[in-house]
Amino acid sequence: MFDRLEDLLVRLEEILSELQEPDVANDQNRFRKLMKEQNDLTPIVEAYKEYKKCKETIDDSLQMLEEESDEEMRELAKEELNTAKARVEELEHELKILLLPKDPNDDKNVIVEIRAGAGGDEAALFAAEIYRMYMHYAESKRWKVELVECEEIGIGGMKNVTFMINGNGAYSVMKYESGVHRVQRVPETESGGRIHTSTITVAVMPE
Repeated sequence: MFDRLEDLLVRLEEILSELQEPDVANDQNRFRKLMKEQNDLTPIVEAYKEYKKCKETIDDSLQMLEEESDEEMRELAKEELNTAKARVEELEHELKILLLPKDPNDDKNVIVEIRAGAGGDEAALFAAEIYRMYMHYAESKRWKVELVECEEIGIGGMKNVTFMINGNGAYSVMKYESGVHRVQRVPETESGGRIHTSTITVAVMPE
């Protein structure tokens, strides 16, 4: 895995160098191809660079623990060591996912449909909350959201809502949201304080 990551790091540097060449901008097909490859490789290379930095921190912390006698400095080294080790584990998992073969639909825009399921009005309220959550998430990613269809109920809920998300890699992220989602809570529509289970279904389709 790490040999491949080193190759990708070198390849990204080559791409960045090529993009600086004056004749590249005149060849739109080549320019688009290089930009797409850059966008694909950048998150992998950034994660790998952080991984290498954390490994260096681990080595430095271990060396400090061997050489340092001051207890306060040793505690600081231990804290840095534990933090770096935990982050290395996270990054190893993240890199394995990033290196998986890409779904050909990953770069496409998506159509998302949310439908209230079991739970009546409370399910409709849950559907509206999930819709707002996706809206906020899309905004944080600078994706554009376009409402296609919506059936609301009077208390602020939604029986169903369909919307389109336009953004680079939207499907690669949103495709995992498909399925049945449920919530167990004391609903706003319940006066007796009983816990209520509500469900919604989420369908995510590439444009």
